[in-house]
Order: sequence, then structure tokens, then C-alpha cells
Amino acid sequence: MKKIVIAIDGYSACGKSSTAKAVAKSLDYLYLDSGAMYRAITLYFHQHYINLANPKAVENALADVHITFLHNPKIQENETYLNGMNVEDEIRKMYISEKVSETSALPQVRKALVEQQRKLGKKKGVVMDGRDIGTVVFPNAALKIFMIADFNVRVERRQRELLERNHLFNFDEVIENLKKRDFLDTTRKESPLRQAEDAYVIDTTHLTFAEQVDEILNLAIGKMIEEQSPKN
Repeated sequence: MKKIVIAIDGYSACGKSSTAKAVAKSLDYLYLDSGAMYRAITLYFHQHYINLANPKAVENALADVHITFLHNPKIQENETYLNGMNVEDEIRKMYISEKVSETSALPQVRKALVEQQRKLGKKKGVVMDGRDIGTVVFPNAALKIFMIADFNVRVERRQRELLERNHLFNFDEVIENLKKRDFLDTTRKESPLRQAEDAYVIDTTHLTFAEQVDEILNLAIGKMIEEQSPKN
């Protein structure tokens, strides 16, 4: 069957990344973690004391940022590399989570990454998750998903994720971080988080991980069959 682009958007801690990875693996598609790209840039800006209010400083810094994904055979997953260094664990820490929404709201940052993301998805056979994948990066994606979940469930999931990575944190910080990210992601001027008109909404509050993966796979197979029809 013809390969398609699958765009998965939604709020933080709805299960986008883990679900997208599983869907990509089942279909033998390339998985692209747009969130990791923004987190990597956030890390670079933090390490180099870049003033986000200075457009020229941001542009100059972006010219020195090179993000790649390399497959780790031990864990059977791609890991994020920033200028040749593996930063997969570092970019998942709370201090990056606290800053990433501000960084990703910058027009220069979004423009640079959207261009990269579109190049990576040009050949299709791609699953990408983020905030603006179905609305900005791939507005013509064959399948668009918008994931939501109850706020308290999202807090529990983020808490579990941090504990699994052995990251120390204050529980109240997790709550405030998600509230802040929701506000910044949905109100920013540049590519705000919103549901695409033709997106399928999946509420993961009461779904098991397997159920949400299966739901997207079923939708994907349906779209791939449509792409096979003569009119396409």
C-alpha cells in the first residue's frame, strides 16, 4: 500500500510520543519526535545563555544547532543528538520542560524546524507528533490525530515518566508546568496548538496504551486503502 504521513498533535502528557513510536514501529514507518527537536534547541539556548528576547542572538544560535536522530539498537529506539552529542536524557528533564514552550513560540525557531520537518517527511512513510504537525507542518497529511486526556491523568503520566527516568522533581512543579505549557501552547501567536478541522480526536483518559495504538493503526490502514483507490 502507498505510504502516508500521520500527524499526531495534542497536549503534553497525553501519550503522543509513546503512541507515535509504537504506530511507526508497527507500520515500519519513520518516527520523528518534533518535541525532541524543540527541546534540543531549548537545551542549546540554555547552555549558551541565549537571550530569547534578542532576535539576532536567536538567529545566530540557530545557525550553530544541528539536530539528528540515531537509532540505538539496544533499546530499539531513536535518540536525539545535538551537535553530535547524545542529549536524549538531558532534554527530558524538568528544567527543559519549563523552558521549551517559550523557545518553541519564537518565530525563527518554528520556521527553522518546520523546514527541517517537512524535508524529513517529503518521502512519506512518516509518523510525527507535536503541537502543529497537522495544522502547519503537514496540513495535507492523510491522517491527522488530535489527542486529549483529563488533566489529572496527564499529571500522573508525566510524574510516572519522570520517575522512570530517575529525575527528581516536586509534584507541584509538574502540575504548574503542565498548566503553563497548556497556556503558552494554545495562546502563542506562532503556530498555536489547535485541532485541525479534519483531525480525529482520541481521548486517551480511559484507554490502555494498546487500545490507543490500535485505534490509530486502524485509522491509518483505512487511509492507506483510500490512497490505493484509482482516484488517488
